[in-house]
Amino acid sequence: MKNKLTTIKMNKFSTLSVAILATAFTTQAQDINQAKKAIDAEQFESAKSILKSIIKAKPTNGSAFFTLGNVYLEQNIQDSAKIFFDKGLTASEDGRLNNIGLGQMDLDKNDLTAAQAKFALALKDMKKKDIQEFIYVARAYMNAEKPDYKTAITTLTNPAIKNNQDAQLQLALGDAYYGDGKQNEAYVAYRSAFQLDNTLLKAKMQLGVLLKGAKSYDEALKAYDEVIALNPNYGPVYRELAETYYKIARNKPSQAAANYKIALGHYDKYMSLTDYSLNSRMRRADFLILIEDYAALEVEANKMIELDKVNPRIYRYLGYAAYKNGNLDVAIKALEDFIGTPGNKIIALDYLNLGLSRIKKATSADGLSVDPAGYTQGLADIKKGVEMEPLAVQSLSEVGKKMFSQKLYNEASGIFEFGANTKESTTYLDDNVYYGLAIYYANINKAKEGKADAASLQKADAAFERVLVASPTYLEAYLYRARANRLLEKDDVMVKNYEDYVAKTTALGDAELAKPAVKTKFIEAYNNIAASFANTDKAKAIEYFNKTLALDAANSYASESLKILK
Repeated sequence: MKNKLTTIKMNKFSTLSVAILATAFTTQAQDINQAKKAIDAEQFESAKSILKSIIKAKPTNGSAFFTLGNVYLEQNIQDSAKIFFDKGLTASEDGRLNNIGLGQMDLDKNDLTAAQAKFALALKDMKKKDIQEFIYVARAYMNAEKPDYKTAITTLTNPAIKNNQDAQLQLALGDAYYGDGKQNEAYVAYRSAFQLDNTLLKAKMQLGVLLKGAKSYDEALKAYDEVIALNPNYGPVYRELAETYYKIARNKPSQAAANYKIALGHYDKYMSLTDYSLNSRMRRADFLILIEDYAALEVEANKMIELDKVNPRIYRYLGYAAYKNGNLDVAIKALEDFIGTPGNKIIALDYLNLGLSRIKKATSADGLSVDPAGYTQGLADIKKGVEMEPLAVQSLSEVGKKMFSQKLYNEASGIFEFGANTKESTTYLDDNVYYGLAIYYANINKAKEGKADAASLQKADAAFERVLVASPTYLEAYLYRARANRLLEKDDVMVKNYEDYVAKTTALGDAELAKPAVKTKFIEAYNNIAASFANTDKAKAIEYFNKTLALDAANSYASESLKILK
């Protein structure tokens, strides 16, 4: 009887133990799924809190370490990510997944061999039906600083994957195709992902993102509204709405202010549904730069400094905003501190804004003069930025034009020179025109004193030549080539360009020739050609002065010169 009772008690204990373990496992699984939902909703601080709780309760859960490390990578906090990946490797359950996180960090360091070795370790002991490891490796390739979408696609279409009708696999495949520029394939994958799991709102939202990329903004907005109808508290859709209205604003300049306001409203809604952590504030700061709301950016940067006086990225935002708002000492110090901090990832715009801050500070209050030392220092910073990213020159054009309008021709030419030598730039043609003009106007008075800068005038001539190659119908370039070569005292080149200007303008017809401005330019051309022949070919000189008088019988220079020649 005693033995029977003992057996009954042991059976009850065993049943109870199994039930407790099953409940604990279910709770763990629910918690990690909850963390993944928070990550999908971009509630990263909440996700970190959940994952840390799981790790504290069960340090053997390697998946929790891996997921937490990925959150830190998402937030660009590499040192914390590595700590959790390293700890996760020793976990008895799914510890090998952490090799994938460390592999992504190797990709960020351009060490493909090390990354591939770690990915192989993660895939080594997979069960035949497992697919999550393939998804995680593919996402590592996509999330690396230099994304490799083609390898991600190859990973996700591996023949070893037995079940390709998995929602997360299709979602990852959609992201890979989207990154690789394969819009049709991305659409099919996103649609399949949502059909397989209609709670996967990101897949539904990405259909709208594809429409946004195709500039079908109205259709994109409708797609986002469908997501909101399913879950009005899904934060990322409001970020996409904000970015779509930003695109609309850029596409419709006349309505830009109103659309920027709508965009910012959606972004603030996104913030309210995610979190107000330092990282989310930084994302908002990035958006404020996009919509050029620098007053709000400076306020946001100062709020972030109150939260964290150490994080260097805050000083980038403060520097950008302070420069745009005219707080130049603040801008220079903030950007110097940011650029000078070891380990910071410096971008071209950091140097550009620092250089422009220095030049703006060096400019007098009346805008009529610039301190040479401050200008030279600023130009050196700008050069560093352009060396990092040549297309950064496109943001310099308006600065150069403002200087040109203030008759700061020497200084304007220094700014335009960057864009004038960057053929891929959208401002290439404009920059060459202004570069040549700035040099020409800077040398007019110098030439009268015999102090013209021949080297810079040759650069002006080369700039106008580039203009004619890029835009042969811009006939003013012939005129300015002639003028620059007149200052260089290269009469043969001057004459040829004046003649080209006259011939090509005449070919445009009587309507063009009837314009008073054209008549004035013809007179300039005839008089300068005549003067160049005065000592070498009197007949030609007389011919061209007579052409001037045919257009303007009262032209004193031509008539007096003819008296001397005869």
